[in-house]
Amino acid sequence: MKRACLCLALVVAGCGTTPARVVAERPRPLPPVAVAGRAPGRVAITRIAHASVLIDFDGEIVLTDPWFTESSQYHHGEPLALAVQALPHLTAVVASHDHYDHFDLDAFAAYPDKDVPFFVAPGSAAAARRAGFRHVRALAPWQSARAGDVDITAAPAAHGTPEVTFVLQRGGATVFFGADTRRIAALDELPRRFPEIDVALLPINGLRAFGRQVVMTAEEAAELAATLHAAVAVPIHYTFRGGWFTDTFVLGYDGTPERFRTAVARAAPATQARVLAPGERLEVDVRAR
Repeated sequence: MKRACLCLALVVAGCGTTPARVVAERPRPLPPVAVAGRAPGRVAITRIAHASVLIDFDGEIVLTDPWFTESSQYHHGEPLALAVQALPHLTAVVASHDHYDHFDLDAFAAYPDKDVPFFVAPGSAAAARRAGFRHVRALAPWQSARAGDVDITAAPAAHGTPEVTFVLQRGGATVFFGADTRRIAALDELPRRFPEIDVALLPINGLRAFGRQVVMTAEEAAELAATLHAAVAVPIHYTFRGGWFTDTFVLGYDGTPERFRTAVARAAPATQARVLAPGERLEVDVRAR
């Protein structure tokens, strides 16, 4: 299975994986957020770590970008909320691209339901099938599918490898999952197609590989939250670290949750920025006026 990230292609250090430290086996609830003036619906967000998130639409649960192990050059920078064996029954899985820290198939192959609908970026389907998953479908930007009662639409992304972001909808609630894309103009199409984004999950670490930016910064993510008219914005993808070699010679980082909160208050004052530690569960109750 492909494990090489574009930004680590020159690294020759050991790449064997080990289980990541798990902090909690049960999500910790946070005070709920009420969103008025939109179609009624309910969704809960539990961040596992990095870009791995559980999106719970009243019992129909979608997992994003599974990453459950670490290697010498890939570290979560935070404990996992859940091990693979503790995952709930999933309605679907979405994977934005085939980099190991978003598509950890060796570990995720331990998930017992190999019939779970698995939606991936173009070019990633064969690897998911080799891991044993039977219902795999690649989605190009603006292609849609359904799993249970959840509508899943791929959206544009740019990260140096074939990648998509996703819009997930069910029962009046809409969630945008930003994976680890750069802030690109193609994302401006989203509010025209999806005028009500209730929760936006946005990468913020401004990752640079050999000086080239490959992930949006905290300020760019806040600007995207404003563009999306997101009711709630949750930062993701900000504690990752490589090994000594890659962090010294290959990678650079630019973005923190604190900066994201400050930037959202300035660029998107109508958006609530909520930072979730691994295992914290945020319920968003979408209510009509």
